[in-house]
Amino acid sequence: MKLSASSIPVFSSISPKSFIGIFERLANPKVSNSAVIVGLSKMSLDFSKKCNSDKNSEFKIHGFFDDRNYSKKFYEAAPPLLGAIEEMVDYVKANKIQYIFIAFPIYGNTRTLRIVRELKDTTASVYFLPELYQFDPIYTRYRKVGEMALLSVHETPLVGLKRMGKRMTDIVVSVCGIVLLSPIFIFTGLAVWLTSSGSIIFRQRRYGLGGEEIIVYKYRSMVVNDDGPDVPQARRNDPRLTPIGDFLRRTSLDELPQLFNVLKGNMSIVGPRPHAVAHNELYRKLIGGYMLRHKIKPGITGWAQVHGLRGETETTEKMAARVEHDLFYLRNWSFWLDIVIIFKTFKIVFSKENAH
Repeated sequence: MKLSASSIPVFSSISPKSFIGIFERLANPKVSNSAVIVGLSKMSLDFSKKCNSDKNSEFKIHGFFDDRNYSKKFYEAAPPLLGAIEEMVDYVKANKIQYIFIAFPIYGNTRTLRIVRELKDTTASVYFLPELYQFDPIYTRYRKVGEMALLSVHETPLVGLKRMGKRMTDIVVSVCGIVLLSPIFIFTGLAVWLTSSGSIIFRQRRYGLGGEEIIVYKYRSMVVNDDGPDVPQARRNDPRLTPIGDFLRRTSLDELPQLFNVLKGNMSIVGPRPHAVAHNELYRKLIGGYMLRHKIKPGITGWAQVHGLRGETETTEKMAARVEHDLFYLRNWSFWLDIVIIFKTFKIVFSKENAH
């Protein structure tokens, strides 16, 4: 199953950067973010299509400059071929192009060095288009160490103010949830205590941020609770369920104590669901990129769960689908997306489907 950003409702894709761009255009409507691309390739072609098809794009690609031989079919799929690379600087000056995107290797390429030197005679902003798509990046971020420029491939989207903002949101939501739901906490705890022997709270080792082990809290819904090297997943009509265990799982009431995990700081309201340590060790060997879902804190609910991927994953294919949704969440994270997931969770929390 392949996911795309179109899977998210329109308002979930709005970011602070989009608002800033809108205000900039209102403040200076005559500014034209015109651009050209040096080097025709699959990557630069995909980039130009995205820019020219998105009405909110910052850039309008005029065309390409390249003097290499390509098939006519390849050129037909691209914006106009404006000329050879030697003609690019004159075109940029004559048409007041503001952005140049170079789709050639950065280092060890004399042609690239010459292009950059020649562009110093213009006022255009120059960017490189690194072919990161072949590495299936999770989140890319630019950093500098001294004079050395670094570009991340597998990075968390939560850095700086974003991380702080998500943490503050988690604190506010978890505190409000604990206070407002305190009668349900008490009633559920009493129900577990009165209907079966054993502890009220079940504690299980799971992987958290960075693959570190954390203890996740749940209301006990089973007579036998495993936390060893071989942990059978809960399933429909599981014989291990207590008299009220099925109800707790169906309504997700067994997950309520995880609000204390969120308040403690080792979980978030929204994020990839944490799995038992035994399951992590199994699936990291079977599913490529499985451990990347631990680049952010695990959540009480997530993008996979609101798309029906809850409960038992009895096949590797189902777990792979869940992981794909989790990685999609990392690549497209925003506060708006978290809000969408929270509201979707409220709609499906009492659904019986996959809640076991």
